[in-house]
Amino acid sequence: MKKNGSRVFFFFGFFSLMWMFFCSTFLGEAASLDDTLARWSRVQSFTGDFGGQLDLRVTWFSEEYLSALVEDEANKNLWTQDEKENYLYNLLRTLEIDEYIPVEVSIRNYGPSMHMAPFDDMITLRINNKDYKPVDYDKRFNFRLQGDVNGYVYFPRFDENNKPLLEGAKTVRVTLRAGISSILAGDVSFFWDIYRDNPEKLFSGKAMRQFEIDRLLKRTKLLNSRKIELEEELKGIYAELLEVQKRMDELQHQTD
Repeated sequence: MKKNGSRVFFFFGFFSLMWMFFCSTFLGEAASLDDTLARWSRVQSFTGDFGGQLDLRVTWFSEEYLSALVEDEANKNLWTQDEKENYLYNLLRTLEIDEYIPVEVSIRNYGPSMHMAPFDDMITLRINNKDYKPVDYDKRFNFRLQGDVNGYVYFPRFDENNKPLLEGAKTVRVTLRAGISSILAGDVSFFWDIYRDNPEKLFSGKAMRQFEIDRLLKRTKLLNSRKIELEEELKGIYAELLEVQKRMDELQHQTD
């Protein structure tokens, strides 16, 4: 009887230790993911002279942030690897990260109404000491705001020579103009060090293979459209050549 009791105690102790190890590992991983998400999603809060609260959050979609976001969602929802890949694929499609530099802007306004239209005049992205305006943004930012709103803002990823704007950049800054709210005394800026960011890491796995296929299909469509244009232009050139040759033959015949 004493021997059986010892076994029960041993197994109970073993499983207790395993459970404690699992919990500590899971909680440690969750804390690490939270730290990573917070590092790239910055928030600043302001209080008006006559009351009212304004919270501004801007998120920079680094490779580290996106990887942590996918892992966090997978842990919460107990996703399979395929579900994780599908989530990443759909997220990257929404962000249009192959063509633009996306940021997410979240505003919580419990103060005077905010009037931010046109919003592309109210936000800039600075890279290598040069400011860039959005090429597109969530148009809800143009509406009068009291309460909450969040949406994506898209900045150019390439310059006029198709060179990546982030190539060689060490720091980026997103600035919201003071004019978005009477609570603000000046412009509000959010900074990130990106010199260690490695977006190429995203371009692997099933999700990114599908993402690359989509990009190539889009490119193929553009090339086919251009091909049709050039074929029509070539037909016109052939027709003109025939007319020129016909006229030359006529003139030659008259000379003879």
